[in-house]
Amino acid sequence: MILHIKNMVCDRCKMAVERIFAEKKFSILSMELGLVEIEEELTELETEEIGEKLKSIGFELLHDKKIMAVQRIKDLIVKLVHYSEEELSVPLSAFLSAKLQQDYNTLGQLFSQSEGTTIEKYFIAQKIARVKELLADGELTISEIAFKMHYSSVAYLSNQFKKETGSTAGEYRTSQMHHRQNLDEV
Repeated sequence: MILHIKNMVCDRCKMAVERIFAEKKFSILSMELGLVEIEEELTELETEEIGEKLKSIGFELLHDKKIMAVQRIKDLIVKLVHYSEEELSVPLSAFLSAKLQQDYNTLGQLFSQSEGTTIEKYFIAQKIARVKELLADGELTISEIAFKMHYSSVAYLSNQFKKETGSTAGEYRTSQMHHRQNLDEV
């Protein structure tokens, strides 16, 4: 049985969800951001109990197919931007269509209706959030960050960063306030 879970955005989230299923003695076959596949079929009562446990730690068990699709889009983008070093070899639209086995126009309309923004703008927001993390860490130069985040140039990263945040990457790096935003809030 596959369960869709909202707000699973990091490895610690996966560990927290894993503990809930372990407490209930369910066998996890696979887990990735936003998805848990278990061996057992859950009864309505078990589904309710799991849902309540998840809710108590900030997650949500999803049931609506449209909401699940939007959450899968978000999870795939978060995984791609924050946890993958590989550059996309195809356009984001083709990547999402292949992963979700749906037409990109349909996915885009669904996402926009649900989130009030486009998939592309969400992708950019996630990239900028990751760039902010890397700037705050102070370990990489802006040039190295541009390369790591697969920007075509430092100038392109700088322009996009300024457009999205109102400050330059250099100004952000030297500022004393590095407010880290939760990934589920981006």
